[in-house]
Amino acid sequence: MQVEKFYYDNKIVRNFAYATIFWGAVGMLVGLWAALQLVFPQLNITQYGSFGRLRPLHTNAVIFAFVGNGIFMGVYYSLQRLCKARMYSDKLSYIHFWGWQLIIVAAAITLPLGLTQGAEYAELIWPIDVAITIIWVVFGWNMFGTIINRRQRHLYVAIWFYIATFVTVAVLHIVRSGQLPYSWLQSYSWYSGVQDALVQWWYGHNAVAFFLTTPYLGLMYYFLPKAANRPVYSYKLSIIHFWSLIFLYIWAGPHHLLYTALPNWAQSLGIVFSVMLLFPSWGGMINGLLTLRGAWDRVRDDVILKFMVVAVTAYGMATFEGPMLSLKSVSSISHYTDWIVAHVHVGALGWNGMLTFGVLYWLIPKIFKTDLYSKKLASNHFWLATLGIIFYAIPMYWAGIQQSLMWKEFTDAGQLKYSFLETVTYMKPFYAMRSLGGVLYLTGVFIMFYNIYKTVKKGKLVSNEEAEAAPLAAVIEKHKGEHWHRVIERRPIQMLILSLVVILIGGIIEMVPTFMIKSNVPTISSVKPYTPLELQGRDIYVREGCYVCHSQMIRPFRSETERYGEYSKAGEFIYDKPFQWGSKRTGPDLAREGTGNLKKTDGWHFRHFREPSSMSEGSVMPTYPFLIEQKLDTSSTAAKIKAMRKLGVPYEKGYENFANKDLMTQANSIRINLKIEGIQVPADREVIALIAYMQRLGKDISNNNTATSNK
Repeated sequence: MQVEKFYYDNKIVRNFAYATIFWGAVGMLVGLWAALQLVFPQLNITQYGSFGRLRPLHTNAVIFAFVGNGIFMGVYYSLQRLCKARMYSDKLSYIHFWGWQLIIVAAAITLPLGLTQGAEYAELIWPIDVAITIIWVVFGWNMFGTIINRRQRHLYVAIWFYIATFVTVAVLHIVRSGQLPYSWLQSYSWYSGVQDALVQWWYGHNAVAFFLTTPYLGLMYYFLPKAANRPVYSYKLSIIHFWSLIFLYIWAGPHHLLYTALPNWAQSLGIVFSVMLLFPSWGGMINGLLTLRGAWDRVRDDVILKFMVVAVTAYGMATFEGPMLSLKSVSSISHYTDWIVAHVHVGALGWNGMLTFGVLYWLIPKIFKTDLYSKKLASNHFWLATLGIIFYAIPMYWAGIQQSLMWKEFTDAGQLKYSFLETVTYMKPFYAMRSLGGVLYLTGVFIMFYNIYKTVKKGKLVSNEEAEAAPLAAVIEKHKGEHWHRVIERRPIQMLILSLVVILIGGIIEMVPTFMIKSNVPTISSVKPYTPLELQGRDIYVREGCYVCHSQMIRPFRSETERYGEYSKAGEFIYDKPFQWGSKRTGPDLAREGTGNLKKTDGWHFRHFREPSSMSEGSVMPTYPFLIEQKLDTSSTAAKIKAMRKLGVPYEKGYENFANKDLMTQANSIRINLKIEGIQVPADREVIALIAYMQRLGKDISNNNTATSNK
C-alpha cells in the first residue's frame, strides 16, 4: 500500500495554547475585580472600570478569548491527527489566529468605553460582529478543507461535534447580530421587546450549548481517550449523544424567560425540551467517564486525568441542574438570584476550565517533545482549582436561595418583611467568600502559567511534525457489516447540511410564530415611543451596563407586585431595542420606577447617581459623577430617530429635524425641578437624560389602563 509522508502544523496549536493561557488569566482577573466591586464598591474606579462595563468584559473574555482560543487549540491539534492531514492552509490558520486576537483586543477596548449592543453574551458592536463573521468563515474554510483532504475515511466523533459547532454558531451569530447601524460604531436591534428577548435567549442559551459545550465535547472525545490510553466506551452511545443533543438543545432557550411576558406556549416548549436534554447530556457524561473503565487506578496518580474527570463530572452536574432550573417551581426561586451565577460558573470553571487545563498539560509536552516540568505544581493547580470552584459555588448557591426567600417573605401583617436593600447588604459575606474562591482558582492559573513556561523552556517546539499515512483512495473499500452511521461519517458536507437542518427545526418553530403572528405580542394603546431625551437616556442606561444588575420584568408573584407594582405585559416593550428584562437582580427591578409608590423625585435620582450610598445606605452601586460633568451628545439624536422609524417605531416623518428642540424643552423642565430641590446642573448633561428615562419607566402602564388591542 502506498504511504504518503506529510507534516502536522504544531506552530498554530502552540499559538492558540499561549493565547488561551494569557486571555484566561486576563479574563479571570477582570472577573475577580468585578466580584470584589460587589464587596468594596470603591473599587469602581473611573467610568471605564465600573461594574456595569467590566462584567460584560469579563464574560466576553472568558467565553470568546479563553474558551474560544482553547477550542481552536484543541481543534487544530486533534483535527490534523484525526484526518491524518495537515491543516488545509497555513495562511488561513495565520489569518484565523491573528484575526481572532484582534477581535478580542477590539472587545477589550470598546466594552470599557461603553460601546455595547446591550445584549448578554452579544454585547460587541456591529463592526466587531462583522469581523467575527469573516474570521468564523476562515475557520470553517480551513476546517472543511482539511476534512476534505483527509487520509482517514471515516470522521471520528470529535469531528461531528466540530462540524455542528461551526454551522450552529454561524446561524446563532447571524440571527442575533441583526442590527441597524445609526453610526460607524453603534446600532439598534432589528427586534424589540418580546421578540428581542426570545432571540436573545435562543442565542444566549445556545451560545452556551454550541460554543461552551459541543466543541468541548469534541475535545473530550479526543483528549480523554488519549490521556487514558483507552478507546471511547461506546460508539453507539456517542451517535445517540450527538444527534439528540444538537436537536434538543436548540429548543431550550425560553426556559430563561419563565414567568415573563413571553407567550406561555414558548415557555412550555422551553421547559419540555430542557428536561429532555438531561438524557443526551448524561449520555455524553457517562460515555466519557466509562471510557476510564479499567484505568481508575491511574486517575489517582495522573493529574491530567484528574482535571479531565472533574471536568466531565462538572459537565454532568451543570447539565443536571440546567433541566431542573427550567422547571417553573424551581425557576420561581432561582431566577434573578445568585443561584444562576453559581450554576453558570460550575460549567465555566469546572467543565470548560478544568478540561482546558487538562488538555494544556497533555498537549504542550507533546508538541515540545519533553516532559511536563513539574507534576507537583500541576497537582497543586488541580487542588487549588477544585477548592476554588467549591468556595465559589457553595456561597453563591446559598446566597441565591437566601435572596429568593428574603424577597418573598411576608410578615404576619401581610407586608413584605425585607426591603430590597436589606437583601443586598446580607449578600456581602457571600460575595466575599465567592471572591476567595476566585483567588484560589486564579492562583492555580498562575501556577500553570509558570509550569507551562518552564516546560516550554525545557523542550523545543516541533513546528512541523512528521507523519505518514495511506491516501484516502487506498482505504476507500467498504467494510462488511459496518454500522449504518458510517455512511454519514464518510460525507462531511452532507453531515454539515443534516446538522443544519436538525438545529434549524427548533429555532424556526419557536421564533416564526412570535414574529409572524401579531396576536402573540399584543400591543397596549397607552404605550408610546420614547421622547428624544428619554431615548438618549435609555442609550446611556445601556452604555453603563445597568441591565446586568437591574431587571425590568415584574413577574406575576404576589411578592413582586407588592414590591414593584403591576406585573409586566408583552405590549409594554414594543419599542424597546434592545429589551432590558435582565437576568440578575443585584439591584431592584426598575420596570415601574417612574410611577406608583416607587416614583422618586428628579433630585433623588440625581443624588443617587452622584453617590448611591447617600440615598441608599449600604448600596453596592457604582457612583456616576461623570454623568453630571459630561455633555449629552445631541448630534446623534436625528440619526437615532431615523433608525428607530426604519425599525417600525412610529415617529412621524421629519420628526428628526426638530427632535432636539423637544429634547431641550424636556431637559429644561428637569433642570428646573432639580433647581427647586437645590441642585444646580445645566440642562445639557447626560444625567438629565438618564433621569428622564428613569421617570418614564412604567409611566405608560397603570392599573386602570391595561386593555390590549392588536393594532
